[in-house]
Amino acid sequence: MKVFIVKSSLSLLVLVLISAHVYKLYLSHKEAPAVYNPTDVNPELVDASLHHLSENHRVADFELINQNGKTITQETYKNKIYVADFIFTSCPTICPVMTNNMAKIQKEFLNDDEFMLLSLSVTPDIDSIPRLKAYADRNGVIDSKWHITTGNKKHIYELARKSYFAVTDEGDGGMQDFIHTSNFILIDKDKQIRGIYDGIKDEDVSRLIEDIKALQSL
Repeated sequence: MKVFIVKSSLSLLVLVLISAHVYKLYLSHKEAPAVYNPTDVNPELVDASLHHLSENHRVADFELINQNGKTITQETYKNKIYVADFIFTSCPTICPVMTNNMAKIQKEFLNDDEFMLLSLSVTPDIDSIPRLKAYADRNGVIDSKWHITTGNKKHIYELARKSYFAVTDEGDGGMQDFIHTSNFILIDKDKQIRGIYDGIKDEDVSRLIEDIKALQSL
């Protein structure tokens, strides 16, 4: 009986090792997600001023304030793959689902120093640093991994429309302007968009995780 158990354990170990090896081979051969330029995206997601651009789109420089009151810029995400989304802390509908899914992604890449997350508040006048900190604490945000940010509203809304292609509606970032989107945007180390996903759909989140791993294998 002991011999049988040992053989079974060894067989299981071999199967696990083989499965891990096969999965690594799959990732190494999986085609990395394509680079998105304005002409590759649903025109409704792209600011009209960018509709003609077919190459070299990159996320613009930004300056935001995170849950700890620290300034966050492109330099923070230099040589990082990251996922961005747009939320607000008082949202009772899609944002809790999105944040829960971002937390799942954080857990998946917890030990990967070259991957991060970025959330931008669409109600920055309301989402003060203490509110962001409380929200971050409630949702298991790891400060070194995930920045939940506030800042100038016009700046954030311009990023959403002209850099991340996150929303379908037009606006000027004024008092009456409001963004509400469930999109997750995957950004590579060169500040290029590599995918747009519905952050409240499990199948899209799973596909996003696979695309992140494909980018990492390049």
